Amino acid sequence: MKIHQMLVIGVILMAFVATPALTQGVSQQIGNAGVVDWSTQMLRATGIGSPNPNMPETAQRAGAIEAAKRVALRNLLETIQGMNLDSETTVRNYMMESDVVTTRVRGIARNFTVVDTKYMSDGSIEVTVEMPVTGALLDALLPSSMGGALGLAPAAQGLCPLCGQPWPAGRPVPAGVTLLQGTGTAQQGQVPQQQSGAYTGLVIEAKGLGLRPAMSPKILDESGQEIYGSKYVSREWAVQIGMVGYDKDVNRARNNDRVTDNPLVVKALKASGDNKADVVVTSANAAMIQNAAASQNFLDKCRVMFIVD
Repeated sequence: MKIHQMLVIGVILMAFVATPALTQGVSQQIGNAGVVDWSTQMLRATGIGSPNPNMPETAQRAGAIEAAKRVALRNLLETIQGMNLDSETTVRNYMMESDVVTTRVRGIARNFTVVDTKYMSDGSIEVTVEMPVTGALLDALLPSSMGGALGLAPAAQGLCPLCGQPWPAGRPVPAGVTLLQGTGTAQQGQVPQQQSGAYTGLVIEAKGLGLRPAMSPKILDESGQEIYGSKYVSREWAVQIGMVGYDKDVNRARNNDRVTDNPLVVKALKASGDNKADVVVTSANAAMIQNAAASQNFLDKCRVMFIVD
């Protein structure tokens, strides 16, 4: 085989190997401005600057770089504003309500990191910048008051061993019937199965439901009661790691440091809210989450992941 043929085959094989890695993350394109990588919780935007012919030739490259950075910053801000804050509000709408928040977000965005610089043949320069969603940005956008609600208590009712639904309050349990206590991995329509060991996190399987990423999503039961959300989590943890992690593969999520080593996996019923950012789970699954979280308190530390398309 000739050398050039071997090189061609090698390039093709590298393309096939690289393709899965590029499609693993949960990325959201915000118009033409930039991208939110929800898996790594990073924002990225690009700007292009052209040299000013009226400047001295020795200063034109530096001027083009600064112009590219200004465009990248504008695109980065546009990307931030296009994100969903929660299931009802975008960051843009939230910033419009407060000049203080707007000023703070703009200041935070200026601390971007340049991750790539390309020098074009026409003298223009392309700069790619990025910044984390977590940390300062979430600190500026999440409610100043979070948590404080009483921790989730174990479900008052046990679960019916036949249908997996909460046992009606006040109804006697027949002799010989043992109610389930809501532990294990549950899929919609299945009876929860027992699983040994303490749960270290929660994975919500929501593929095929049109769920969209957001900074502050919730988990609701069928009656609309909040099972997980800003009123239950530690603000410190939410700012540090985000309220929810996102992935496309449930098996990969099980091994994510956020929820390992033994996460509870629950099937979502539907997506909810104008922005389709909240998930709804069945009453049986809500009871399981309540029971598991009451003893292990993993929800307080935002040890939650959503599996999306």
